[in-house]
Amino acid sequence: MSDAKKQQHERKGRVVALVIAGTAAFWVLGLFIGNKIGLSQRWLALIDLFALAGFVLAIAMIWQIWRARRDNEG
Repeated sequence: MSDAKKQQHERKGRVVALVIAGTAAFWVLGLFIGNKIGLSQRWLALIDLFALAGFVLAIAMIWQIWRARRDNEG
């Protein structure tokens, strides 16, 4: 694998890490702040759904990186 491809995969991996960390921070802070200000369960569930969408996006991005690396190896 060339250095350019390797760097591209590493950059995508860092982006995935940021997506996961950002989603987790949004989820924890959203629920904490939502409970403090007394949001209804509907709004808290919406925060949960947004977090779930972020984690699903991260899984899809990881899968794309895995496929790209596998295709480049063989």
